[in-house]
Amino acid sequence: MQTENGNKTKTRLFRVSEENFDAVLDEAAAIIRRGGTVAFPTETVYGLGADGLNPDAVRKIFEAKERPPGNPLSLLVHSREDLGKIAKNIPEKAFRLMDAFWPGPLTIVLEKNDIVPEITSGNLPSIGLRMPDHMIPLELIKRAGTPLAAPSANLSGKPSPSLASHVLADLTGRIDAVIDGGGAAIGLESTVVDMTVEPPVVLRPGAVGIGELERVIGKVRPAYGESEAGAGEAMPEKKAGQKYSHYAPDAQVVLVEGGIKKVSEKIDTLLENYRREGKKVGLLLSDETAGFFASERLSAHECFLLGSREGPEEAARRLFEGLRVLDAKGLDVILADGSFNPSGLGAALLNRLREAASVRHAV
Repeated sequence: MQTENGNKTKTRLFRVSEENFDAVLDEAAAIIRRGGTVAFPTETVYGLGADGLNPDAVRKIFEAKERPPGNPLSLLVHSREDLGKIAKNIPEKAFRLMDAFWPGPLTIVLEKNDIVPEITSGNLPSIGLRMPDHMIPLELIKRAGTPLAAPSANLSGKPSPSLASHVLADLTGRIDAVIDGGGAAIGLESTVVDMTVEPPVVLRPGAVGIGELERVIGKVRPAYGESEAGAGEAMPEKKAGQKYSHYAPDAQVVLVEGGIKKVSEKIDTLLENYRREGKKVGLLLSDETAGFFASERLSAHECFLLGSREGPEEAARRLFEGLRVLDAKGLDVILADGSFNPSGLGAALLNRLREAASVRHAV
């Protein structure tokens, strides 16, 4: 991002420790109060924060990320007491969700008050709110004295950042500061549930699954229905209405979904086809799918292992790192393993893989 004199913003890196925690957070809060931008870790992914009630500050987020205008942001809050000035007509079910899942990886969409700028809400009458389960953003919000608009701290459309190094790769020279607080514990963005409608609608899957939501508030419905390809068929590169890509590296991502054996066989076939075309191919695999390949075959290609299908927590933490690591190899194609169980956190993992993929095969 260019400053008025034509120079890039100087991005400061703060490595937080127990000894310098207060000094770093005070400095970062001062940047926020001045209308600046600070990236920081949360339990989901790294966020890019600015004063969510300051339109000029929020505009800097859009500029830094090259985010399409009109794309709404959510606000991070420090406590339930922050809600009164931001939201109105809060339903009783929303408070039950807060009791169950805040602080944590759940964004709740509510009717907004006029204090929330149109640029923050994307000109919508509602706003997403979340209380993160991480000391750094909670302290930053408290010390800055304002809720933070904080989308993921990456260039728009690229894989979300789970490490400070990912933020620096995308946004150095575009934002004021990055707080390095280690890796994100979950690695996928929060679940988003719209409480302005009945029944509530899950707009994005995350670590809080539909089953968990329904145990607290009853029936909810997903807004991200998956139109599956028939067995062995490839889906078109992008469906009509998919205006923006999400989580996509520069390499083409080809996702293969189904059971482990059929997924492994299809990936093996695709691997040979792309090789004959002279394309450089990488593999993004679960441990189980990788077990179907001879070790020398895996070692002949760039390969990133996500972990076991039985432990989607590790795969979720490693997904965006894997996409970035493979993309840095200058690949033409990334063949991605979609054999994960499509429930709970596995559903969120598959959702991100589907968003990243330009071609999908169901087998």
